Amino acid sequence: RALFAEYAAELADPEQRKLYEEEVAALERERGVEVRFVHPEAGYVLRTSQAGSRRCYLNVCSNPQVGAPQARREPGGHRWALPYSLAPGREELGRGGRRRLVYDVVFHPAALRLAARSARFRRLLSDTALEAVERHCAVQLDRANATVLRGTKYKGVPQAPVIRTPLPGGPPPP
Repeated sequence: RALFAEYAAELADPEQRKLYEEEVAALERERGVEVRFVHPEAGYVLRTSQAGSRRCYLNVCSNPQVGAPQARREPGGHRWALPYSLAPGREELGRGGRRRLVYDVVFHPAALRLAARSARFRRLLSDTALEAVERHCAVQLDRANATVLRGTKYKGVPQAPVIRTPLPGGPPPP
């Protein structure tokens, strides 16, 4: 038990986590790939279901490493480009030991600021997050009953996904 407690404390230590990230970045640089860890900052949570039966949560988060939203004028309004980073879904235990699926969709902080000011933009951001999960994770979400959880900024334990970009002159991807 003492060893397990020591291991858990080491995992939770920010200094150890920073050291781990630096080691991973150095290892990937040797392989010709630049690695950036995207630490999600809490925004808001969408609750929905997957395939009509399984409870599912989408954490709409922010990180400045993701591209900023851009608007382009068009007849009748604007067309928005909303870059995002999507972490693979993970299964976590909720209250009562029930399993739930959690997805993190990370946007630029400016996108969440715009969503806080405008209900229409918040709906656009939520629809983009739902579409991203459906497209990239090949799942069917219940969009009609997707709701924003009031007072909840993040579900589950935050995990930092990685953005990999090939370095110039590095080995070609396999």
